[in-house]
Amino acid sequence: MKYFLLLFTLLSSSLNFSQEVSRKEILVQNITEFNSAVSSAKPGENIIMASGVWKDVELIFKGNGTKDQPISLSVEEKGKVTIEGKSSLKLAGEYLIVDGLYFKNGFTPSNSVIQFKVDNDNIANHSRVTNCVIENFTQPSRDVQDHWIEFWGRNNQLDHCYIAGKSNSGPTLRVFLKGNENINTHHQIINNYFGPRPRKGGPHGETLQIGSSETSMTPAYVNVAENLFYRCNGEVEIISSKSNFNQFSHNVFFESEGSLVLRHGNYATIDGNVFIGNDNSEFIGGIRVINTGHWITNNYFYKLKGSEFRSPLAVMNGIPKSPLNRYNQVTDVVAAFNTYVNCISPWHFSVGSNVDKSEVLPATEIRSARPERVLLANNLIYNDKEQNFPIVAYDTVDGVRFKNNISNSINKSEVQDKGIITKDFKIKKISDYLYVPVENLTEVYSGFDFEKIQEDIFGTNRTEIKSIGAVSLPVEKDQRLFELSEYGPDWYTPVKESKKSKIFKVSTTDELLEVLQKTASEDIIEVKSGTYKLEVSIPINKKISIRSEKGKKKAILQFSESNSSPAFEMNPEGALKMENIILKGTKNRDAFGTLKENMSSAYNLWIDNSEISGFKNLLKVSQRSFADTISIANSTIKDLQSGINLAEETDDKGEYNAEFVYITNSNFSNIKEEVLNYYRGGYDESTIGGNLILTGNTFKNSGTSENTEILLKTRGIVNVVFSDNSFIDNSVKYIAILWGEKGQKPENNSIKNSGEIKIEENLKQKLMY
Repeated sequence: MKYFLLLFTLLSSSLNFSQEVSRKEILVQNITEFNSAVSSAKPGENIIMASGVWKDVELIFKGNGTKDQPISLSVEEKGKVTIEGKSSLKLAGEYLIVDGLYFKNGFTPSNSVIQFKVDNDNIANHSRVTNCVIENFTQPSRDVQDHWIEFWGRNNQLDHCYIAGKSNSGPTLRVFLKGNENINTHHQIINNYFGPRPRKGGPHGETLQIGSSETSMTPAYVNVAENLFYRCNGEVEIISSKSNFNQFSHNVFFESEGSLVLRHGNYATIDGNVFIGNDNSEFIGGIRVINTGHWITNNYFYKLKGSEFRSPLAVMNGIPKSPLNRYNQVTDVVAAFNTYVNCISPWHFSVGSNVDKSEVLPATEIRSARPERVLLANNLIYNDKEQNFPIVAYDTVDGVRFKNNISNSINKSEVQDKGIITKDFKIKKISDYLYVPVENLTEVYSGFDFEKIQEDIFGTNRTEIKSIGAVSLPVEKDQRLFELSEYGPDWYTPVKESKKSKIFKVSTTDELLEVLQKTASEDIIEVKSGTYKLEVSIPINKKISIRSEKGKKKAILQFSESNSSPAFEMNPEGALKMENIILKGTKNRDAFGTLKENMSSAYNLWIDNSEISGFKNLLKVSQRSFADTISIANSTIKDLQSGINLAEETDDKGEYNAEFVYITNSNFSNIKEEVLNYYRGGYDESTIGGNLILTGNTFKNSGTSENTEILLKTRGIVNVVFSDNSFIDNSVKYIAILWGEKGQKPENNSIKNSGEIKIEENLKQKLMY
């Protein structure tokens, strides 16, 4: 996006890293030479890291440049210098520039990968990190917490960097505001490409966190502008703003499963941002509002299907006299000149209201303080299909005013107000995701301080052209919402070339084991009919498919009792798709299992049209392991001790072992213990997973073990679809206990001699805060 911002004026005055100076260049070949060069560096000098792999290096870049002659750290050739192993970088001093570093194939041995301080007595100010890449530099264990970038000091900048792949605990980027030297920061986070952050399965997976609850009353003045957040799915908060006077402008949130959240702190400005969803996900959110004094203007929301915490605009209820780490009441907030295209219900008010949970929560957790003095004005809502509920209210909406908001659908929601106007208007497509009205809707409400909203999302002057919504006409005929090339370093391209799958045909056990070693990710192993006797455990550390030869009898993979390890051992980033296979085992080993430790990233498992029998467990996982997706479809599972065990996160801190579990159109019989144990513990209202789809299955003669009371355990799992299943002769008290508060209910299930399905309305959980 091309915008006329005051940003660059700000940068030139506060950071102004002038490059038009005479520079002395010092090439260093190793850490010893690096340390020597840094210790004697003078203003204007440029330390250049030689091409090659720098492994297990803890770089300390300390010095004092000047505004006109900064000290620089760069590389001999961008992309040819990689920092690997147990490595990190710490900066301290004044006017430092770091340019072109590439962190890969490793993890930090400290709290951060790049940190704008060495220690509390040596902090960086007026310093810049630019054109750098941090990719998959994640801890071996997902529960080890770190931050890839830590901001300290004042007037520091991160720009044109690519940062992606963090799967362990902790925000990717964290701004610290502890101590007077770290407040009123005026940090700049601009033009970066925040690439995919995988789903974490619990809290502490933010991409950006600015401040903390303890320092949330601090003036931060952090500017987050012109960044791309591309499929940042770590948790419900993509950005967690926990301080005062921060600005978020002209960022693009592309298919990111979360929201920009004003979690703590006041007086944020959110202007000109783009939120792009799709037809497939209900987890892509927009902006969530807590606290006071925020202005939300000129934002464009497209195909956002999320609700409650992930709705396009979520305005929360607060806790009366809230402590710093909980929820303050929303007051004095303006949301004006925003556009919502194909967002079913864009406005959710009193999100998180929980007055009816007083039996299971203490009074200090009851969110009963409704929003007050909130104004929604000059917003535009368009849906290409009739959508009559622009407002979803979880409490009385008596503190919100509506002025001159226009929708092309009739408002039939409980909240009726003359400030929500139905008008039949047309829109046209300008470019990908961008739709604008055919003509300006000019009946604009002029509220207090609205004259300060001088431009639309593309920089068009609003004082000359009056229009409702984020866009004022005319717009350029080739106007785009964003261009990928504007984000991140110019030397690095994150888009990977698609690989064509190879098909390997095997007919013997030896061939199967040999091919498993040499296949690459996305390859397919096609197994001819017959019996394949296997003793070893097969590690799955890439994405592969194993299937029987099409049109022939299913191949049989027979695992012996000579080995007690899982038949298939799921590794980080492993993905296995098993189709049309008969899998047989013994009671001393599991069909599928994870590594016992160092499950640094998610795995995936799909089982389709297969038969599995004779094992101890269908799936047994370790603590801190995490599956993005587990799918069992059209299959027969029988004669096991236990089924799917996803209940190792017992610390009750909001973590869980799988994001999506699909069990569909399958038959389970003679499973002695639980068929499913899927658990999330701890009261963390902003952790809104996992997700279970259980439809069209038959469960028979299971749960016969004396200690098995519940056949399908789903305690703490938030989203459950439980329908069209048959339960026959299962020796349990309960088939399942569903969570009524979350809308879970059984539908069209058939039960014969199998216990009952119980609904527990309010679930008592351990408080995490």
